[in-house]
Amino acid sequence: MSRARVSALRAQLEALLARGLEAVHAGRAAQRALQREQGQLRIAGRPVSDEAQLVVAALGKAASAMARSVEQVAGDRIRGGLVITKDGHAEPRPARLPVREAAHPVPDHRGEAAAKELLALAAGARRDDVLLVLLSGGASALTTLPASGLELVDLRDTTAALLACGAEIAEVNAVRKHISSLAGGRLAAAAGCSRIEVVAVSDVPGDRLDTIGSGPCEPDPSYFADALAVLERYAVRDRLPSRVVDYLERGLRGELPETPKPGALEFPRVRSHIVARNGDALEAAAKAARAAGARPIVLPGALRGEARSIGRRIVVLARAIEHNEPVVLIAGGETVVTVRGAGRGGRSQELALAAALELAAHEPSSGVGREIALLASGTDGTDGPTDAAGAFADAGSVARAAEQGLSAQAALADNDSYTLFAAEGGLLMTGPTETNVMDLVLVWIEPRSG
Repeated sequence: MSRARVSALRAQLEALLARGLEAVHAGRAAQRALQREQGQLRIAGRPVSDEAQLVVAALGKAASAMARSVEQVAGDRIRGGLVITKDGHAEPRPARLPVREAAHPVPDHRGEAAAKELLALAAGARRDDVLLVLLSGGASALTTLPASGLELVDLRDTTAALLACGAEIAEVNAVRKHISSLAGGRLAAAAGCSRIEVVAVSDVPGDRLDTIGSGPCEPDPSYFADALAVLERYAVRDRLPSRVVDYLERGLRGELPETPKPGALEFPRVRSHIVARNGDALEAAAKAARAAGARPIVLPGALRGEARSIGRRIVVLARAIEHNEPVVLIAGGETVVTVRGAGRGGRSQELALAAALELAAHEPSSGVGREIALLASGTDGTDGPTDAAGAFADAGSVARAAEQGLSAQAALADNDSYTLFAAEGGLLMTGPTETNVMDLVLVWIEPRSG
């Protein structure tokens, strides 16, 4: 495939991605959940009494954009609040609300301090106030507050080990909820008001409210036993701080209180609404593909399991499709990476690297075949602990890396997809996107030639 053709396919895929991201912009989604007509404020259709004011708690990577949009609608109805977001994600900055930035995905002391401030804010809400929680992915790490008897370093080390072991997000959060003082419904339990409205952008498979941001206002269906089972399933018990393991075992023995459960008195006052999800982005990308003259095949939930395995499988699927017009595979979900090497990268980059190896392995020497190109992206604009959103791959990616002296096989073995794509030109750099709805993978497949 010529470099000009590679550039054209990449531009096409990036255009489809952009349409998908537009459909799930967190600020616009939050704004649609609030209506104000003739002075009457409504949240998801339910009126807010004229005497009530809003206390706004915006948490996550899209928190700032959501808070800014709510300000534009609610304005003087906001009594106070707090925005907690990831470093570099604070713009557009709301005018009325203080912003706290913290580390993600491994928490730091700033997130701990912000979590304490958040609990105090909720506890100080007046009875007739409405606590409006604007929730997006990343909130778990950004509001990490250790349970009594644990320290921040314990939660830091636990988070790092869980993120590296290949556990899915619901499993990771089952552990985090049991060692936290804010997650797993405890923010709702602390609130002094009689009404809590949660407006959420979903970044988790199945759009589970108890998993988004570790469910700070949701009852927790998991137990200490489930948290310990995660440690055994992924063989990470010995990699976690002994204080954390001891804490979970004490909980299992009934020596510590469980997280608030369904049916608890805290939750009848909570209403939760998901305003943007991965499926919305898939639908928008499919519509854009049709407008571009391609046939979309949408694969919701297909991105699950090890990123490198999914990267190979999606290329195998692309080759198996027989068609007379361009086809675009549009896959959504969230993969995992079991970290065994010392390199840099994220799940989207690792998926793209595995796909590049599969594409290169079956590239016809005659040049007769079909053009296939792939774009894998985290919808928040940051893939893992890197500044890239993801990566672009085609059958020439491996060769271009080799020209720079890099082995794609060695990079995959070392979990070093970032270094390889940076060298060969495949990194996708978007910056913060003001949303977070898991990942998208787009595969453009041209009809067979020759």
